[in-house]
Amino acid sequence: MTMVQVRYRLARPLNDALMNAIARAHAIYGIHRVQLAPALDALVVEYDASRLTPQQVEAELAAAGIALWSEA
Repeated sequence: MTMVQVRYRLARPLNDALMNAIARAHAIYGIHRVQLAPALDALVVEYDASRLTPQQVEAELAAAGIALWSEA
């Protein structure tokens, strides 16, 4: 297992719908942690790189309704 952490800026302001989408993201296969940054403008995502590529992580988060900008 190769754990990777990446930070993404949120593409839109935090609201209830986005909070629900973030909560559901914890169930995505290969994603181990999704944490809001203290300023509530970014997410830190920890995932298993032996199971997901960075592109797959972004696609899964987008499919979950989380619009992001990569900071990597």
